[in-house]
Amino acid sequence: MNDTPEYVVGPTGEPMTRDDLPPPSTKRWVIRRKAEVVAAVRGGLITLEEACRRYSLSVEEFLSWQQAIDRNGLPGLRVTRVQEYRSGSGEDDPHPI
Repeated sequence: MNDTPEYVVGPTGEPMTRDDLPPPSTKRWVIRRKAEVVAAVRGGLITLEEACRRYSLSVEEFLSWQQAIDRNGLPGLRVTRVQEYRSGSGEDDPHPI
């Protein structure tokens, strides 16, 4: 028996199927694509393991996307926020984190 749903509700509120997922070759992770992968895993469309394998993600990276959505909604997935966080020193930043 297969418990995988045919579709889940995507980040825009529209139905999303496996065919709507970003391609495995995705290199540029815009907010929408990250949110689609998170929605697919949460809805059971694909497993966490499959998402990480398909997109060459670490579990930690996927979980950081999920946590960003939980904390700040889709704007939490902005790359600049992650880049600011990862840069670490904050010496050139007038507003260090």
